[in-house]
Amino acid sequence: MAAPAQPKKIVAPTVSQINAEFVTQLACKYWAPHIKKKSPFDIKVIEEIYEKEIVKSRFAIRKIMLLEFSQYLENYLWMNYSPEVSSKAYLMSICCMVNEKFRENVPAWETFKKKPDHFPFFFKCILKAALAETDGEFSLHEQTVLLLFLDHCFNSLEVDLIRSQVQQLISLPMWMGLQPARLELELKKTPKLRKFWNLIKKNDEKMDPEAREQAYQERRFLSQLIQKFISVLKSIPLSEPVTMDKVHYCERFIELMIDLEALLPTRRWFNTILDDSHLLVHCYLSSLVHREGDGHLFSQLLEMLKFYTGFEINDQTGNALTENEMTTIHYDRITSLQRAAFAHFPELYDFALSNVAEVDARDSLVKFFGPLSSNTLHQVASYLCLLPTLPKNEDTTFEKEFLLELLVSRHERRISQIQQLNQMPLYPTEKIIWDENIVPTEYYSGEGCLALPKLNLQFLTLHDYLLRNFNLFRLESTYEIRQDIEDSVSRMKPWQSEYGGVVFGGWARMAQPIVAFTVVEVAKPNIGENWPTRVRADVTINLNVRDHIKDEWEGLRKHDVCFLITVRPTKPYGTKFDRRRPFIEQVGLVYVRGCEIQGMLDDKGRVIEDGPEPRPNLRGESRTFRVFLDPNQYQQDMTNTIQNGAEDVYDTFNVIMRRKPKENNFKAVLETIRNLMNTDCVVPDWLHDIILGYGDPSSAHYSKMPNQIATLDFNDTFLSIEHLKASFPGHNVKVTVNDPALQTPPFRITFPVRSGKGKKRKDADGEEEDTEEAKTLIVEPHVIPNRGPYPYNQPKRNTIQFTHTQIEAIRAGMQPGLTMVVGPPGTGKTDVAVQIISNIYHNFPEQRTLIVTHSNQALNQLFEKIMALDIDERHLLRLGHGEEELETEKDFSRYGRVNYVLARRIELLEEVKRLQKSLGVPGDASYTCETAGYFFLYQVMSRWEEYISRVENTGSTSPDAAEVSTFFPFHEYFANAPQPIFKGRSHEEDMEIAEGCFRHIKKIFTQLEEFRASELLRSGLDRSKYLLVKEAKIIAMTCTHAALKRHDLVKLGFKYDNILMEEAAQILEIETFIPLLLQNPQDGFSRLKRWIMIGDHHQLPPVIKNMAFQKYSNMEQSLFTRFVRVGVPTVDLDAQGRARASLCNLYNWRYKNLGNLPHVQLLPEFSTANAGLLYDFQLINVEDFQGVGESEPNPYFYQNLGEAEYVVALFMYMCLLGYPADKISILTTYNGQKHLIRDIINRRCGNNPLIGRPNKVTTVDRFQGQQNDYILLSLVRTRAVGHLRDVRRLVVAMSRARLGLYIFARVSLFQNCFELTPAFSQLTARPLHLHIIPTEPFPTSRKNGERPPHEVQVIKNMPQMANFVYNMYMHLIQTTHHYHQTFLQLPPAMVEEGEEVQNQETEMEAEEETTAAQANLIPSPTEASLSQETPASQPEYSSQTETASSEMEDVSALCDTAPAAELGSAAAAEDAASVPAETK
Repeated sequence: MAAPAQPKKIVAPTVSQINAEFVTQLACKYWAPHIKKKSPFDIKVIEEIYEKEIVKSRFAIRKIMLLEFSQYLENYLWMNYSPEVSSKAYLMSICCMVNEKFRENVPAWETFKKKPDHFPFFFKCILKAALAETDGEFSLHEQTVLLLFLDHCFNSLEVDLIRSQVQQLISLPMWMGLQPARLELELKKTPKLRKFWNLIKKNDEKMDPEAREQAYQERRFLSQLIQKFISVLKSIPLSEPVTMDKVHYCERFIELMIDLEALLPTRRWFNTILDDSHLLVHCYLSSLVHREGDGHLFSQLLEMLKFYTGFEINDQTGNALTENEMTTIHYDRITSLQRAAFAHFPELYDFALSNVAEVDARDSLVKFFGPLSSNTLHQVASYLCLLPTLPKNEDTTFEKEFLLELLVSRHERRISQIQQLNQMPLYPTEKIIWDENIVPTEYYSGEGCLALPKLNLQFLTLHDYLLRNFNLFRLESTYEIRQDIEDSVSRMKPWQSEYGGVVFGGWARMAQPIVAFTVVEVAKPNIGENWPTRVRADVTINLNVRDHIKDEWEGLRKHDVCFLITVRPTKPYGTKFDRRRPFIEQVGLVYVRGCEIQGMLDDKGRVIEDGPEPRPNLRGESRTFRVFLDPNQYQQDMTNTIQNGAEDVYDTFNVIMRRKPKENNFKAVLETIRNLMNTDCVVPDWLHDIILGYGDPSSAHYSKMPNQIATLDFNDTFLSIEHLKASFPGHNVKVTVNDPALQTPPFRITFPVRSGKGKKRKDADGEEEDTEEAKTLIVEPHVIPNRGPYPYNQPKRNTIQFTHTQIEAIRAGMQPGLTMVVGPPGTGKTDVAVQIISNIYHNFPEQRTLIVTHSNQALNQLFEKIMALDIDERHLLRLGHGEEELETEKDFSRYGRVNYVLARRIELLEEVKRLQKSLGVPGDASYTCETAGYFFLYQVMSRWEEYISRVENTGSTSPDAAEVSTFFPFHEYFANAPQPIFKGRSHEEDMEIAEGCFRHIKKIFTQLEEFRASELLRSGLDRSKYLLVKEAKIIAMTCTHAALKRHDLVKLGFKYDNILMEEAAQILEIETFIPLLLQNPQDGFSRLKRWIMIGDHHQLPPVIKNMAFQKYSNMEQSLFTRFVRVGVPTVDLDAQGRARASLCNLYNWRYKNLGNLPHVQLLPEFSTANAGLLYDFQLINVEDFQGVGESEPNPYFYQNLGEAEYVVALFMYMCLLGYPADKISILTTYNGQKHLIRDIINRRCGNNPLIGRPNKVTTVDRFQGQQNDYILLSLVRTRAVGHLRDVRRLVVAMSRARLGLYIFARVSLFQNCFELTPAFSQLTARPLHLHIIPTEPFPTSRKNGERPPHEVQVIKNMPQMANFVYNMYMHLIQTTHHYHQTFLQLPPAMVEEGEEVQNQETEMEAEEETTAAQANLIPSPTEASLSQETPASQPEYSSQTETASSEMEDVSALCDTAPAAELGSAAAAEDAASVPAETK
């Protein structure tokens, strides 16, 4: 198998190169945003740039990147565009800029939306240019650029401006492009369309001729474009050289066709046009398909197009077609062909009279139609309205090969899509793993197209939705598998031995040579299938490795996935491996197959089962694993061996590779998706269309749901009646009681619910005025019944004063339907989520709620807050492996809950025993839950009923309060409660207390009745299943756990009514969808009532490691983000309480009306300045250090030594002033820089007790969802902005700090970036050099923004800061030392006893030693810079100033610093092999 050539990485230009560029000089003259006096618009500039910079460089990305980055589109091209100045160069320049924006993944249409007037004219010019002759004004390369632009337009239908133009090309009138007979046939099929068609004709007649001609041009555009493509395709020869422009044009065209077919709005009428053009037949017969190298990607794209043209959907209605319906369509086609044959073609009688199953295979059709003449074939096709009628006595112009393929491909039997999927192996093989078209390398630049599905706004059916996600998830996992295989196998260094075999010169932790491999079982297939039900094999390896690695291999669990690899190296022993050269030919890799561990075998050859029993100790180093092979793959390999004589793959394996468990769950997720596709996915009706992206996006909002609930108990949501009134601005609040003393929470609120389709919401202009009645809320305060006399009986209460938008989110979450809450940083998303959960729990006690988050950390934060509310902990359950990190002594895992139930049962039975004793009842009522139940029924209830009858039937008009206490039967039991239990003030009050006491007793027996099942079920597993299915009301898990365990949960009969998703914008589309279907439908309907998604699409999306899947396939788009793009209504939280108002301004421009909570202005910590620093945030410019800015020791492993040193110096300075180190976090945008900063901290101050380590040193991506008081941020890049250009990453970076943010960056680079302007304009408004106040210790009393009384010092560069911190540190050491000496020289009279002096002296000596040691801990700038390569012996600093100063040398010695690559190199070696997404 030939190894693919390694693609080149695009190197971004440096700032100096940018400044030297001709483009930059023009930008500074005409359109750069920071230039005040700009020259007037000149059309020649555009012509010159296009010819000299773009066409001359053959559309080089580097040139286009520079132009787009300089804001050429925003500030020059579109701003000055008008029909008068429109030209070819102008059109092409705009298209290039838009395409570049899409390639960079930045918003492209904003500029056009601001100035939409000339867009229709511009779009018409593009259409005209796309159809121009290729040898005319527009070259084929230019027309490929236009095709890409059109593709972006068709994929942006959510933008009104684009949709208005595109709709004219893809609506019903486009059927003008059909041949008349076909048009007639289609209109006959659907009578409704005939009406529409007649209406269109009438309207056309009313148009003036010019407008009609223009309309006809637009309607025929796609038909003409297809004809143009066919002519280009036919011009490609079979073997002679061909220009790649033609190939790229054909690839881009097929990509456009796929995208049109994969969206229902574009497909609805276009699919018929495409079918009528017989495009697929032309493509399959073309020379390009048969050209080996050039046609490979084209063929793959063609397969995708074939899949979508025959997709199982009704184009007009959009309904998915069942297998039966697809079979009926197929039979109709064949029988209509048979009828035609019978009536008109005597030579086809045999065909006409055969049964369908006999003639619908490709071979049969070729046998019947092959012998016919071209003219006869044409007549058959024209009779079926596939081709125009052949005039009499004329020969057909079509080739026979084309006519035969047209009839055969149209009528052959197709294997159903679900059948294809079920026969697909789940593990990738070597053919897929190293195919660059479907699994591109990390160097994917975004230039070419790929044979990958895309996730856009809309999907055809749920099957299409799941299938695209299935394929992408599979290929994304394949990319990671490829990285692991390349890493492990190259570490093993396979070489060819002298005798032609394999010898391994190295070793790998994750891979071992196979000693023996045997297939031990091939089970019979199920009925109707042709693959075995099960294939098992034994793999023997020799574990002659370190103990901990041996333990890892022996610890492989059931269902862990491993890979079996065959290598046949051709390189002799000792050949060095070069990571830059193609991997396959170096190691001689031949086959890769996946397998799943069943278990390790013991001495007797039996599988060792996972369980509580200790594993047997096996002697020796040889270990055998029983593995399951993929039955589909096995069947394909064996068929290939038998039919084609290929070698048996399963006799060749010589390496087995395992993977890290966390990254190895892909097979379980793929099986889950495949199972979903094989079951009737029942998505709730109210969600179905929204998930596919159609219909009214607000149809699932609670205001439009038919089952809206009028009265809701808000429990402890409101703190007071004033809080309630403030929470519903614009509403009239009517309280059912007038006494202010009784107007206390909790409140029940009755909302006005309109009949019909729910409550109409005001439209954007507020035209529809609500009536007074519709704005009236009826509020009913109610008292929670007394729960008992003990302090712990009092319910826990919410203490947060929610804002009115938070209340709207809580209200929406309590109502049925889809609720989407957008929570900017610090707006209390988790608090809202917890309150929704609590309110649902109290309003609907019989319902069960599923909580899903992206990370274990978020789930644990949520759980800790839930525990603080009034929710009985026996109803809480946490699934997955993250519960160990819960910061609580309680265990909420399945077995933890079982233990809790068993322990709680014993506690409650003890209480029953005490109650029995207090009542003087003989016997053992507290033996089991069952006996306790009888005791309650016969002893407790009888006493209570007797007591009630005595107290209530006293006969007197004013009952005596004393009687309540006198007759109370449980005095002795409640003797340990706070006394007196009864206050004796009134009969009602005491009666309520008595009932509270009885409720307390009753609850004991209610719980025991619930726990009775744990007595009947004996095993822990059964008890845990019972808890999950019956007992737990709030069940929490991560989205990964849900995807992995769906099969088990459904099998158990798991049920739930509500889903709440936190971090919804960080969860992959498919991992958001799977939790909707963790239960079997009831009577064909889903019981799901509420879906609450809380997230922030303005922060970072899910992590996708491969750039191609991230950019080209848009796999990083979460379902939450897609819903926002589609227009689903959201509740936007609008008040943050995390950061100072000034820091919030750096990111609040990204949100709708994000303001601050009052405490941000009022609390002292927010109003006080940051000690020792003049500003609360500052952008600090860092120039090259030793002539180096950013460096890249490994691909995408960026470092910047100057910034790293500066950041650490500021951190040390802050700690020396008294800032707690744990209140400071250091963030950076790249992994390389993270490792560099960690190394510098270890060398400078990590072990120094005066300074310490920051709370965290990590990347911005990893720190999402966390915060700290002070953030030091290094942006690293000095050549290109890199991935910070993604505004979502900027928002996360700016919003992590509460009190202080200090950013280190190359200002000249970042201030020119259009997307970052709103933040950087604020940052650059302050001085770009660090302003410090060294004499102001932490904490300070100075108010933020006040001029300091102390002197301000300006730090110009990093060496100055390093020198300053060193001197400051030495001064601190000497001051401390001097203080101790002065204290020791006090006269003896001041001390009462000599002994004490002695003790003090001893203590001081110890302290002196410590101080000296501390002085030695921090290297001087000189020494530090020299010690980075080899740790030099550190000088012993004397306590005298002279010695210290003599040790200090000029800070310029810093120039001897080791290169950045030296630092963090240990980590770099480990990380560079598999670079996480955040580094790209």
